[in-house]
Amino acid sequence: MAQGSVIHVAPEQSTYAVCVLGPSRGRGTGSAPTGYTSFSINASPGVVVDVGHSRPAKKNSTGSSKWSLDPSLEVSLRMRAASSSTGDQKVQISYYGPKTNPVQALLYVTGVGKDAHGCSTCPVSAGCPQRTWTWGPHGQGAILLVNCDRDQPKSSTMDCKDDEVVDSKDLEDMSLVTLSTNTPRDFFAKHQLLLHVAKSEMDKVRVFHASRGKQVSRYRAVLGPEQPCHPLELPGGQHSTDFYVEGLAFPDVNFPGLVSLTVSLLDTANPELPESLLFQDSVIFRVAPWIMTPNTQPPEEVYVCRMLENVDFLKSVTALAKEAKCKLTIPSKEQSNDDRWMQDEIEIGYIQAPHKTLPVVFDSPRNRGLKDFPIKCLLGPDFGYVTRGPDTGEVTTFDSFGNLEVSPPVTVGRKKYPLGRILIGSGGYPSKESQEMHQAVQDFLSAQQVQAPVKLYSDWLFVGHVDEFLSFVPAPKKGFRLLLASPRACYALLEEQLKGGHGEAALFEGIKKKNQKIKDILSDKKLRDQNSYVEKCIDWNREVLKRELGLSERDIVDIPQLFKLQEENSGILKAEAYFPNMVNMLVLGKHLGIPKPFGPIINGQCCLEEKVRSLLEPLGLHCTFIDDFYTYHVRHGEVHCGTNVRRQPFSFKWWNMVP
Repeated sequence: MAQGSVIHVAPEQSTYAVCVLGPSRGRGTGSAPTGYTSFSINASPGVVVDVGHSRPAKKNSTGSSKWSLDPSLEVSLRMRAASSSTGDQKVQISYYGPKTNPVQALLYVTGVGKDAHGCSTCPVSAGCPQRTWTWGPHGQGAILLVNCDRDQPKSSTMDCKDDEVVDSKDLEDMSLVTLSTNTPRDFFAKHQLLLHVAKSEMDKVRVFHASRGKQVSRYRAVLGPEQPCHPLELPGGQHSTDFYVEGLAFPDVNFPGLVSLTVSLLDTANPELPESLLFQDSVIFRVAPWIMTPNTQPPEEVYVCRMLENVDFLKSVTALAKEAKCKLTIPSKEQSNDDRWMQDEIEIGYIQAPHKTLPVVFDSPRNRGLKDFPIKCLLGPDFGYVTRGPDTGEVTTFDSFGNLEVSPPVTVGRKKYPLGRILIGSGGYPSKESQEMHQAVQDFLSAQQVQAPVKLYSDWLFVGHVDEFLSFVPAPKKGFRLLLASPRACYALLEEQLKGGHGEAALFEGIKKKNQKIKDILSDKKLRDQNSYVEKCIDWNREVLKRELGLSERDIVDIPQLFKLQEENSGILKAEAYFPNMVNMLVLGKHLGIPKPFGPIINGQCCLEEKVRSLLEPLGLHCTFIDDFYTYHVRHGEVHCGTNVRRQPFSFKWWNMVP
């Protein structure tokens, strides 16, 4: 908040004061002479005087007013305009008593104009007061982007890691703050302006001072790490100074995302005394959060790796991307380093301010073959980078980003989540064997505030990722449907085919030497018991999703799927897909790339494919079944695990929501 000063006046003396224009005021106090009971005030036309909340005790013929002297009475001054010379506005205070002659105190006031605002960073309007930060469509405050891209391809790190402005593109990632002053010509001979940031925040922000001229070398870092304060050398008169501000850190567990840039006015008139604080004002920034995009956002670019054995898979994904009018990016062999699990390595989201939107890749702590891909291939001009996780130590399968999804926008009761809610797989209950996504990643996601995370139970799965049992697809009316893997639906379909006389039809026809006939699957008690257990695990998540996303049964589509249990290294039984897991799909708008299930062939058609088509095509979706059996399925993954998508940001602006 802007804060003015207290002005002390005394009878039969002259006092000099500075009053900064704006909502802040100078407040006058004084000691009344003995025997005096009331006072009046006369002021120059450029000074507005307010006296407490009392009514005038007496109004004389000249238009001035008298007030009773009251210890609780407060006199406030504000200036109509900046002064052209020091002390050019006057305030005369006259004291009266029943038996004494009036005495006067004289106050000479200098009006100073000062305004600091983020010209292109405020979601309300340029130049508006930004001394507070509030959420919502009627909120106010400035916004700061973390300068996490790399505008110079030859640079080895993100732009926020250095203290230089590399080019004009670098400036576009920053927030412009203009400090305007209007003072008498000789004002700064006896006064000083300081620009500063709290020491607790100086590693979260860097400020560049724009000197005269447009050359990049003219931009000098004046605040930031190791630099909490900077004295400004300003000329008198009317003057504007530009500063460019970059964020250095995202909101996190120990940083709520708010940074205050403060200007202080000091009195330095007496060199033999320490300077005194006359006025202070701040611009408060909120660092823009990292935002995930759900399957329902339009796709812009698809990422998939090339392997020696996935040529046909790659052809299918390429054709699907072309159909959906998406750009396709295939890393080189050196870039992928024989790692095919593109979904597990990265999650692509974005950051946004009113003046700019920037895609930002969130790099998982997984760090296998693709560990250099996000830095070497994605980080660049207008493509940012962020990561979280342990500096050293072991990571688990729960730290892979197949275990990180986000819902479309939802409303839960009266609470709106216009950017959806993040979904994280975890252990459903604490035990010696249960695992969680690394706490640093969870803390980071929660600290962004705009997509309040929901924990789901995924520890029952062999790989342990939420994308093994759920997905979202665009749909009319509500905007989406939640797809859940369902053993119950699969058994119902197979029993229907058995009743229709198709018990001899088999799974894996033409793909495995040992086929599984419908009648044998249905009579396999062990398999049925295992899937009964899996169904209970999915039903638990079903209720959590309904409660936390505000869903009803009509918002959910059950996708037929069977699972089988196998022992992991610890000897505990975990579930994996019995046939290619159709819910683990690639969603490109209305075009779906679904793992080909190799289900029983009935009347020349795969009954599993036909069932899924009947469920999804009425929603306006187009189903393409992709053979990933030997390239992904037998390695415990599917189409979604092997691909990734950069999507359009939400049209909804994050600062208009209330977390």
